[in-house]
Amino acid sequence: MPYNHHLSDHIQKLLSSHEHVEPKEMFGGIAFMVNGHMAIGVVKDELMVRVGKDMHDDALKKTGARIMDFTHKPMKGFIFVNADGYTNDGDLRSWVDMALSFNRTLKPKA
Repeated sequence: MPYNHHLSDHIQKLLSSHEHVEPKEMFGGIAFMVNGHMAIGVVKDELMVRVGKDMHDDALKKTGARIMDFTHKPMKGFIFVNADGYTNDGDLRSWVDMALSFNRTLKPKA
């Protein structure tokens, strides 16, 4: 199943004021690379959010969040969020902000 293009377009608009953002199709979806690191993306109708290991457990408590098990094993620091977790612009912006917050802790890739 292809990824939700409407959702990815919305994320791209939220990221438009940030430098060094590059969309890359991967995982059967799209990932938005920020400073060379995957920050947030869309797989089918779910968000794929890189929150980091320190925020992982707190992020899982949010509505619609679940462990990212794309490879059939949990990936600590990454989560999936279903549509219940981004029902409005504020929710989606919150996930984007969480991904960007973690991204700022990483050294930019050349």
